[in-house]
Amino acid sequence: MIVRPAAERGHANHGWLDSWHSFSFADYHDPAHVHFGPLRVINEDRVAPAQGFGTHAHADMEIISYVLEGELAHEDSMGTGSVIRAGDVQRMSAGRGVRHSEFNHSRSQPVHFLQIWIIPNVRGIAPEYEQRSYAAADKRGALRLVASPDGADGSLRIHQDARLYAGLFDGAERSRHTLAAGRLGYVQVARGSLELNGRRLQAGDGAMLRDEPLVDIGAGQGAEVLVFDLPGG
Repeated sequence: MIVRPAAERGHANHGWLDSWHSFSFADYHDPAHVHFGPLRVINEDRVAPAQGFGTHAHADMEIISYVLEGELAHEDSMGTGSVIRAGDVQRMSAGRGVRHSEFNHSRSQPVHFLQIWIIPNVRGIAPEYEQRSYAAADKRGALRLVASPDGADGSLRIHQDARLYAGLFDGAERSRHTLAAGRLGYVQVARGSLELNGRRLQAGDGAMLRDEPLVDIGAGQGAEVLVFDLPGG
């Protein structure tokens, strides 16, 4: 298990956008952290009130937005118009090409969310959009599946042999996830702090697990965490 402390991530503050990059992104390039298996991007973004991302294009990428605080308005070239709120998870398969924008319409509250990119195992498909809300009770002291290749258990369906779990942990709450042989694990602490396999992690910390059979999470203090179960490579 290799821990990437929050402060060692790439950082870009554009005024309207304060962003921390777990992997190489835009002007931030770190050859030691380009991707982890098919996990290509985890950006922790804070968008100022009345600001947002103008219309731009993507192709052949699975893009997941996980909102922690605030509301983000989404529009795209597929005709989708939606608002992503805390507790919501959005999945956009860019496929052969999609244009979209995200905007914070609040005049007083910022938006805090994680932008995640996963490299797909198919290319050139028709673009797709999906959004679901997951109750806090379903994530309390547990790892709730929120994205998977087959849409199991009400999860979002992504085009990759990867699974994303979300959990909330405080006190004695504990959950363990087994990684099959040859699989990779990546853990991102979104808020608070917790223990991962006996090691204390803080908000913004990430951990890469290779040849580790178990993801053991507990001793949380206001913790919200994402766990990725990824194919090796």
